[in-house]
Amino acid sequence: MIAECQVDYVGRLTAHLPMAKRLILVKSDGSVSIHADDRAFKPLNWMSPPCWLSEEAAPEGSDAQAVWVVTNKAGEQLRITVASVEHDSSHELGLDPGLVKDGVEAHLQELLAEHVTTLGEGYTLIRREYMTAIGPVDILCRDADGGTVAVEIKRRGEIDGVEQLTRYLDLLNRDATLAPVAGVFAAQVIKPQARTLATDRGIRCVTLDYDQLRGTESTEFRLF
Repeated sequence: MIAECQVDYVGRLTAHLPMAKRLILVKSDGSVSIHADDRAFKPLNWMSPPCWLSEEAAPEGSDAQAVWVVTNKAGEQLRITVASVEHDSSHELGLDPGLVKDGVEAHLQELLAEHVTTLGEGYTLIRREYMTAIGPVDILCRDADGGTVAVEIKRRGEIDGVEQLTRYLDLLNRDATLAPVAGVFAAQVIKPQARTLATDRGIRCVTLDYDQLRGTESTEFRLF
Protein backbone atom coordinates (compact mmCIF):
# COMPACT_ATOMS: atom_id res chain seq x y z
CA MET A 1 0.00 0.00 0.00
CA ILE A 2 1.14 3.56 -0.75
CA ALA A 3 -0.53 5.92 1.68
CA GLU A 4 -0.30 9.25 3.41
CA CYS A 5 0.23 8.10 6.96
CA GLN A 6 1.59 8.78 10.43
CA VAL A 7 3.33 5.99 12.33
CA ASP A 8 3.79 5.73 16.09
CA TYR A 9 5.66 2.95 17.87
CA VAL A 10 4.70 2.33 21.49
CA GLY A 11 6.73 -0.18 23.49
CA ARG A 12 10.10 -0.24 25.23
CA LEU A 13 10.51 3.25 23.81
CA THR A 14 8.44 5.56 21.63
CA ALA A 15 9.09 6.63 18.05
CA HIS A 16 7.11 8.93 15.79
CA LEU A 17 7.00 9.31 12.01
CA PRO A 18 5.07 12.47 11.04
CA MET A 19 2.40 12.40 8.34
CA ALA A 20 3.97 11.72 4.92
CA LYS A 21 3.58 9.53 1.86
CA ARG A 22 5.06 6.07 2.51
CA LEU A 23 5.08 2.45 1.34
CA ILE A 24 3.45 -0.02 3.75
CA LEU A 25 4.26 -3.72 3.29
CA VAL A 26 2.22 -6.41 5.01
CA LYS A 27 3.69 -9.85 4.32
CA SER A 28 2.13 -13.28 4.67
CA ASP A 29 4.43 -14.10 7.61
CA GLY A 30 2.64 -11.35 9.53
CA SER A 31 5.43 -8.79 9.43
CA VAL A 32 4.64 -5.14 8.73
CA SER A 33 7.23 -2.61 7.55
CA ILE A 34 7.09 1.09 6.69
CA HIS A 35 9.35 2.42 3.93
CA ALA A 36 10.35 5.82 2.57
CA ASP A 37 11.68 6.41 -0.94
CA ASP A 38 15.31 6.00 0.18
CA ARG A 39 17.46 3.81 2.47
CA ALA A 40 17.35 0.91 -0.02
CA PHE A 41 15.82 -2.11 1.76
CA LYS A 42 15.91 -0.74 5.32
CA PRO A 43 12.46 0.22 6.66
CA LEU A 44 11.78 3.33 8.74
CA ASN A 45 9.96 1.17 11.26
CA TRP A 46 8.66 -2.36 11.37
CA MET A 47 7.10 -5.12 13.47
CA SER A 48 8.50 -8.64 13.18
CA PRO A 49 6.31 -11.73 13.52
CA PRO A 50 4.56 -13.05 15.45
CA CYS A 51 2.31 -10.01 15.38
CA TRP A 52 -1.32 -9.22 14.64
CA LEU A 53 -2.93 -6.42 12.63
CA SER A 54 -6.30 -4.92 13.51
CA GLU A 55 -8.13 -1.81 12.35
CA GLU A 56 -9.65 0.92 14.51
CA ALA A 57 -11.90 3.79 13.57
CA ALA A 58 -10.11 7.10 13.13
CA PRO A 59 -10.41 9.54 16.03
CA GLU A 60 -13.40 11.85 15.80
CA GLY A 61 -12.60 15.18 14.19
CA SER A 62 -9.47 13.89 12.44
CA ASP A 63 -8.97 13.70 8.67
CA ALA A 64 -7.71 10.13 8.89
CA GLN A 65 -9.53 7.23 7.26
CA ALA A 66 -8.48 4.56 9.74
CA VAL A 67 -5.87 3.49 12.26
CA TRP A 68 -4.05 0.19 11.76
CA VAL A 69 -2.74 -1.31 14.99
CA VAL A 70 0.01 -3.93 14.77
CA THR A 71 0.61 -5.68 18.10
CA ASN A 72 3.23 -8.29 19.00
CA LYS A 73 3.13 -10.84 21.82
CA ALA A 74 5.08 -8.47 24.09
CA GLY A 75 2.25 -5.92 23.82
CA GLU A 76 4.29 -3.45 21.76
CA GLN A 77 2.32 -1.60 19.10
CA LEU A 78 2.91 0.01 15.74
CA ARG A 79 0.01 2.44 15.18
CA ILE A 80 -0.41 3.51 11.56
CA THR A 81 -2.80 6.42 11.05
CA VAL A 82 -3.86 6.44 7.40
CA ALA A 83 -5.00 9.78 5.99
CA SER A 84 -5.35 8.75 2.32
CA VAL A 85 -4.53 5.78 0.11
CA GLU A 86 -2.97 6.18 -3.34
CA HIS A 87 -2.41 2.51 -4.13
CA ASP A 88 -3.58 -0.70 -2.48
CA SER A 89 -2.92 -4.14 -3.94
CA SER A 90 -2.35 -7.71 -2.80
CA HIS A 91 -0.13 -10.29 -4.50
CA GLU A 92 0.54 -13.97 -3.76
CA LEU A 93 4.28 -14.56 -4.20
CA GLY A 94 4.30 -18.29 -3.44
CA LEU A 95 7.21 -20.25 -2.04
CA ASP A 96 10.61 -18.65 -2.45
CA PRO A 97 13.56 -20.90 -3.36
CA GLY A 98 15.77 -18.91 -0.98
CA LEU A 99 19.01 -17.07 -1.46
CA VAL A 100 21.57 -18.77 -3.67
CA LYS A 101 24.82 -17.80 -2.03
CA ASP A 102 28.17 -17.05 -3.55
CA GLY A 103 30.16 -20.29 -3.90
CA VAL A 104 32.87 -19.19 -1.46
CA GLU A 105 30.31 -17.98 1.06
CA ALA A 106 28.31 -21.21 0.86
CA HIS A 107 31.52 -23.24 1.22
CA LEU A 108 32.56 -21.13 4.22
CA GLN A 109 29.29 -22.01 5.89
CA GLU A 110 29.80 -25.71 5.18
CA LEU A 111 33.39 -25.67 6.44
CA LEU A 112 32.58 -23.69 9.58
CA ALA A 113 29.76 -26.10 10.42
CA GLU A 114 32.25 -28.97 10.13
CA HIS A 115 34.83 -27.13 12.24
CA VAL A 116 32.55 -25.18 14.58
CA THR A 117 35.24 -25.12 17.29
CA THR A 118 36.88 -22.45 15.14
CA LEU A 119 34.47 -20.14 17.00
CA GLY A 120 35.76 -21.34 20.37
CA GLU A 121 36.57 -24.42 22.39
CA GLY A 122 33.51 -26.42 23.37
CA TYR A 123 31.26 -25.09 20.58
CA THR A 124 28.83 -27.65 19.12
CA LEU A 125 26.59 -27.44 16.06
CA ILE A 126 22.80 -27.38 16.40
CA ARG A 127 22.15 -27.05 12.67
CA ARG A 128 22.99 -25.18 9.49
CA GLU A 129 20.38 -22.97 7.79
CA TYR A 130 18.21 -22.75 10.91
CA MET A 131 14.91 -21.50 9.53
CA THR A 132 13.12 -18.53 11.07
CA ALA A 133 10.07 -16.56 9.97
CA ILE A 134 12.35 -13.99 8.30
CA GLY A 135 14.87 -16.33 6.72
CA PRO A 136 17.53 -18.91 7.60
CA VAL A 137 20.27 -18.32 10.14
CA ASP A 138 23.53 -19.59 8.60
CA ILE A 139 24.60 -21.58 11.67
CA LEU A 140 22.96 -22.11 15.04
CA CYS A 141 25.27 -23.62 17.68
CA ARG A 142 25.97 -23.83 21.40
CA ASP A 143 28.98 -22.45 23.20
CA ALA A 144 30.98 -24.22 25.92
CA ASP A 145 28.48 -23.04 28.57
CA GLY A 146 25.49 -24.36 26.64
CA GLY A 147 24.31 -20.95 25.45
CA THR A 148 22.75 -20.56 22.02
CA VAL A 149 24.78 -18.71 19.39
CA ALA A 150 23.56 -17.51 15.98
CA VAL A 151 26.28 -17.10 13.34
CA GLU A 152 25.97 -14.99 10.19
CA ILE A 153 28.62 -15.77 7.57
CA LYS A 154 29.76 -13.42 4.82
CA ARG A 155 32.68 -13.34 2.42
CA ARG A 156 32.93 -9.59 3.00
CA GLY A 157 31.46 -8.41 6.27
CA GLU A 158 29.62 -5.10 5.85
CA ILE A 159 27.00 -3.17 7.80
CA ASP A 160 24.05 -4.83 6.05
CA GLY A 161 25.26 -8.22 7.32
CA VAL A 162 25.30 -6.92 10.89
CA GLU A 163 21.78 -5.55 10.42
CA GLN A 164 20.65 -8.93 9.08
CA LEU A 165 22.09 -10.77 12.10
CA THR A 166 20.53 -8.18 14.44
CA ARG A 167 17.08 -8.96 13.01
CA TYR A 168 17.65 -12.70 13.49
CA LEU A 169 18.79 -12.18 17.09
CA ASP A 170 15.76 -10.01 17.86
CA LEU A 171 13.48 -12.80 16.66
CA LEU A 172 15.39 -15.74 18.18
CA ASN A 173 15.56 -14.08 21.59
CA ARG A 174 11.76 -14.11 21.72
CA ASP A 175 11.86 -17.92 21.72
CA ALA A 176 12.08 -19.06 25.34
CA THR A 177 13.56 -22.43 24.28
CA LEU A 178 16.57 -20.68 22.72
CA ALA A 179 17.02 -17.42 24.62
CA PRO A 180 19.36 -15.92 25.45
CA VAL A 181 20.91 -16.06 21.98
CA ALA A 182 24.30 -14.44 21.35
CA GLY A 183 25.54 -13.39 17.91
CA VAL A 184 28.73 -14.01 15.95
CA PHE A 185 29.46 -12.15 12.71
CA ALA A 186 31.97 -14.21 10.74
CA ALA A 187 33.63 -13.20 7.47
CA GLN A 188 36.91 -13.36 5.59
CA VAL A 189 37.14 -9.58 5.72
CA ILE A 190 35.14 -7.35 8.08
CA LYS A 191 34.84 -3.65 7.29
CA PRO A 192 35.73 -1.32 10.21
CA GLN A 193 32.26 0.25 10.23
CA ALA A 194 30.64 -3.19 10.40
CA ARG A 195 32.96 -4.24 13.24
CA THR A 196 32.15 -1.05 15.17
CA LEU A 197 28.38 -1.56 14.75
CA ALA A 198 28.59 -5.25 15.71
CA THR A 199 30.64 -4.48 18.83
CA ASP A 200 28.18 -1.76 19.82
CA ARG A 201 25.35 -4.32 19.60
CA GLY A 202 27.19 -6.98 21.60
CA ILE A 203 27.91 -9.12 18.54
CA ARG A 204 31.31 -10.85 18.40
CA CYS A 205 33.29 -10.60 15.16
CA VAL A 206 35.38 -13.50 13.86
CA THR A 207 37.67 -13.28 10.83
CA LEU A 208 37.69 -16.57 8.90
CA ASP A 209 40.75 -18.00 7.16
CA TYR A 210 39.34 -19.88 4.16
CA ASP A 211 42.54 -21.83 3.50
CA GLN A 212 42.89 -22.86 7.12
CA LEU A 213 39.30 -24.10 7.22
CA ARG A 214 39.95 -26.10 4.07
CA GLY A 215 42.94 -27.68 5.76
CA THR A 216 45.50 -25.98 3.52
CA GLU A 217 48.08 -23.43 4.51
CA SER A 218 47.99 -20.08 2.73
CA THR A 219 51.20 -19.13 0.87
CA GLU A 220 50.32 -15.44 0.78
CA PHE A 221 53.23 -13.21 1.91
CA ARG A 222 55.46 -16.32 2.27
CA LEU A 223 59.01 -16.46 0.82
CA PHE A 224 59.44 -20.24 1.20
